[in-house]
Amino acid sequence: MDLGLKNKTAVVSGSTAGIGFAIAAALAAEGANVIINGRTEERVRSAIEKLRAQSLPGNVRGIAGDLGTAAGAAAFVQRAPDADVLINNLGIFEPKPFAEIPDADWLRFFEVNVLSGVRLARAYLPGMRKKNWGRIVFISSESAQNIPAEMIHYGMTKTAQISVARGLAETVAGTGITVNSVMPGPTASEGVGAFVEHMAKQQSTTTAEIEKEFFQKVRPSSLLRRFETPEEIAAVVAFVASAQAAAINGAAVRAEGGVVRGIF
Repeated sequence: MDLGLKNKTAVVSGSTAGIGFAIAAALAAEGANVIINGRTEERVRSAIEKLRAQSLPGNVRGIAGDLGTAAGAAAFVQRAPDADVLINNLGIFEPKPFAEIPDADWLRFFEVNVLSGVRLARAYLPGMRKKNWGRIVFISSESAQNIPAEMIHYGMTKTAQISVARGLAETVAGTGITVNSVMPGPTASEGVGAFVEHMAKQQSTTTAEIEKEFFQKVRPSSLLRRFETPEEIAAVVAFVASAQAAAINGAAVRAEGGVVRGIF
């Protein structure tokens, strides 16, 4: 299926590894001109080299900067002033008991996970309105509905992303712009991989055993019963961002491996 993304400009925040990197590759494979982002020049350069090595039809370039700050987002937009597709993937997570989460962490998680996407959407939406076409996708999580007791501050930001996406979709009703969120489940991203490896070393066991135990005890409702791959999530996001997905708007698209019980 031709997703209708050839020569579209796509911005993917937090895209030097994991889900964001896989999304950038999926969009470039459809012929989109992709702008990737990471906090350091080194990580951006490395990601660009890996993407270009795949000989994808779309052009790829990168801009280093911390989109979790107002100044970083403004500087990024100055260098990339236009986008047809915006994928708000930047996010952080950290397991921590509720009583030990200080105000500073709540504010940091909200600014990075939520405000980064708000700022970029605010910057790129006027251009989308002029063209009467655009796609904005917030990468949320199943944690938006299944708030994890081990990181409530993270779950809060994922719920907030869905709310922002739905509200923003209401503001562009009747146009050629869609705004959605996608809810991945536990995914074998760079951060999760490092966490699993750390836990395996601590418990003197294998990463396979840690994964098995995770789905037995922490996410027992999973129907997939394994970590999703970044590429599996990227395939869903690429379709939601496509010209073919015009009927998907204001939605929280579940791609969480069946972790969320319920039919809605």
